Amino acid sequence: MREYRSLSLWLDRLPDAIEPRPALGGDIDVDVVIIGGGFSGLWTAYYLSNRAPELNIVIVEREICGFGASGRNGGWCEGELAASVEKYAKHGSMADAMRLIRAMHGAVDEVGRVADAEGIDCGFTKGGAVYLARNAAQEKRLIKSVEHEHSLGFSDEDIRLLSAQETTARVNATNVRRGAFFAHNAAIDPAPLVRGLADAVERRGVTIYEHTAANTIDAGVVTTPHGVVRAPIVVRATEGYTSELPGEKRSMVPLYSLMVATEPLSRAQLDVVGLNDRPTFADGRYAVIYGQRTADDRIAFGGRGVPYLFGSRIDPATELHEPTHELVADTLVELFPVLADVAITHRWGGVLGAPRHWTPSVNFDRVSGMAHLGGYVGEGVCASNLAGQTLAELITASIDPAEASRKASSVNTDLTTLPWVNVGVRKWEPEPLRWLGVWGTRRVMQRADGVEYSSDKTSKAGALASRLL
Repeated sequence: MREYRSLSLWLDRLPDAIEPRPALGGDIDVDVVIIGGGFSGLWTAYYLSNRAPELNIVIVEREICGFGASGRNGGWCEGELAASVEKYAKHGSMADAMRLIRAMHGAVDEVGRVADAEGIDCGFTKGGAVYLARNAAQEKRLIKSVEHEHSLGFSDEDIRLLSAQETTARVNATNVRRGAFFAHNAAIDPAPLVRGLADAVERRGVTIYEHTAANTIDAGVVTTPHGVVRAPIVVRATEGYTSELPGEKRSMVPLYSLMVATEPLSRAQLDVVGLNDRPTFADGRYAVIYGQRTADDRIAFGGRGVPYLFGSRIDPATELHEPTHELVADTLVELFPVLADVAITHRWGGVLGAPRHWTPSVNFDRVSGMAHLGGYVGEGVCASNLAGQTLAELITASIDPAEASRKASSVNTDLTTLPWVNVGVRKWEPEPLRWLGVWGTRRVMQRADGVEYSSDKTSKAGALASRLL
């Protein structure tokens, strides 16, 4: 049995013992089977069991609920999607795309509402997100980005520019030239949220089988080492681990992200760092970084190091890549020099799922009953909530269209028409092109960051590499 607490700060801080639920005990027939006990699978089960409590729903999970990215991420409950508004508008209209983004904004509050209703203490604090510009090139991109958001119809209540003084009053990092504040974001502790959701769906009659891997997934049938699950509706919620399923190597690339956490900070250290309202923070470099002040006054901070292994392989050893963890820790101190002598108590990592078109989506085929959701590219804590709501509506509409329509109209929403539904998934290139593409663009973006910091000039190569990836 794995030592699950060692997988992240979040899992290590859980107050109760992590005991795996029983595995599947033989062949069963149910109404819905969900593969994956992370946020996507659990949110789908949560809303589906609320909308149609008569359904017999089971979840099969290879390890434990929260084993993957849901128990290891940066704790950003962010009301944004990896794809742009314009990209989603191509699948509908600009009005539909804006409706999707507004629904994402609302999903932040919905996560907090559910946590409160279910008695889940996950440290939910809606302190927004602060994006730092720390050189002239980053400042230029940040100003352009906020101006673009306002041109779409968003206001200062959603996102606004900050002066250098306003920014450092919130996040007192080095070399700050400017910032932006995005309101629709909360800091959370993801492990109690995902584990609490598992308990909540069980209270609603959903059965969870842990230590039960899905060997094959077909229409109506999921085979595991412990038996066969037959169901007219099969939901794949495997995100970064999708590449390990037969025939799915090119559907979702597993990209690595690694994190560190400090010991709890003193009042004097916190007074220097800031983060008083617990905003999450990042800067405008191409090599993504992200951080938050935790509920127990640590700094949890992450970034991308070794991004990808040849053949979409997943290797747990990469989660503890020492040079990357050292680089992440050094970057944290570069941002906040007061942390130079603070102990790093936790180091961990994991994989996130990236589709080739970089577009999170919710997909359901009524004829076959096959569904899948995800592709969040590291922004799935909140997006998985809306995706779960959306898929639950799609499934209940296929079972009882009249009842589903009545329920949707009663709350004045129709998630099934949002333009991330059934957008399709573009396949990644075969190897070695996949490996060369990911690593090549990564190298270019790393060099671009160096150029921008040393010269204050925008790197055209970095912008091109980002678009290509």
